[in-house]
Amino acid sequence: MKFMKNVVLAGVLAVSSLAALSTNAADEAAIKEKLSSTLGLEVDAIADSPVSGLVQVSTNRGLFYVSEDGGYLLQARVFNIDENMRNETEIALSSMRQESVRAMEEASISFKAKDEKYVINVFTDISCGYCRKLHNEIGQLNDAGITVNYLAFPRAGLNSQNYDDMVSVWCAENPQKAITEAKAGENVASASCTNKVAEQYMLGQKLGVNGTPNIILPDGTLIPGYQPAALIVKALEEAG
Repeated sequence: MKFMKNVVLAGVLAVSSLAALSTNAADEAAIKEKLSSTLGLEVDAIADSPVSGLVQVSTNRGLFYVSEDGGYLLQARVFNIDENMRNETEIALSSMRQESVRAMEEASISFKAKDEKYVINVFTDISCGYCRKLHNEIGQLNDAGITVNYLAFPRAGLNSQNYDDMVSVWCAENPQKAITEAKAGENVASASCTNKVAEQYMLGQKLGVNGTPNIILPDGTLIPGYQPAALIVKALEEAG
């Protein structure tokens, strides 16, 4: 194995051998087709990576690195040794998260702070115990100047009562009231409308969400799991 001077690949989760493409250059169309037909991945973007010989591929299932000949796919963390082990993958993911949640902002259920200093996006499920615990601290977060935008992540999947209930919440006449009542264990009144609950769920999968709550800070940092309001405030202040 050839070790590169500036970069370490760590935490490899998957290595998939793909049939080699006909060109040695990064052929975006061919890579998209190969990933789609072989692995069922939908490619959103292909960009240069920090590693010579690999391109960075953003897909509906997360971020991957693919060899320029299309022969290998890696899911890994890339650290830059010469830059104090800077996590290049996390930088790319943070940017992806920022752009993605910004595009979904209007479809979120928002609890706005009166004197807004920060905005966080939270992937949530109305049946999740820790999501309910976090929701009980909405007042503390708002008082600290933190606006909370909820994005739907029905953990039971798209073909479930859980999903149907979350659609009803998002389609309610007063979604803020509906989600508060649902998280208090009250029955959800059926409602329907044009909504983006499924899109938000798939976005969560793309961004690496596999449980709830998952909190995305303004700089794109992902905090998995419940954190008390005080620790969220601290994380935001430290991030600047």
